[in-house]
Amino acid sequence: MRIEHLAINVEEPTKMVNWYVKHLGMTVVRANHDANETHFILDEGGKVVLEVYNNPASPLPDYRGMNPLMFHIAFAVEDIEAAHAQLAAAGASPEGAINATPAGDRLAFLRDPWGVPLQLAKRATPLL
Repeated sequence: MRIEHLAINVEEPTKMVNWYVKHLGMTVVRANHDANETHFILDEGGKVVLEVYNNPASPLPDYRGMNPLMFHIAFAVEDIEAAHAQLAAAGASPEGAINATPAGDRLAFLRDPWGVPLQLAKRATPLL
């Protein structure tokens, strides 16, 4: 088995998807122009699909109030300082400094304009 996709219920799916495409290099692979504004977007590496939608049958998570260690969407980057600055300039809110782990990884948290926690990861040894 392999994971097909991860899903996130948000307030403004189409606006969020457009921002992810423009600033995170994601590509729309399917968009259902239904009441839920369901979109499936693919990362630059072609390995991970994220479903972004709005379904009022479920309460929206409080992404802004959520600790990024509880939930985040992580992106592998080559230049963490440049990616951090680019996303901040595009409207993401930094959540603390860029940190190094004992294993030599460099990590940083930001929040997208909708409050969803994002992590930038420059791994000493890439996971994939």
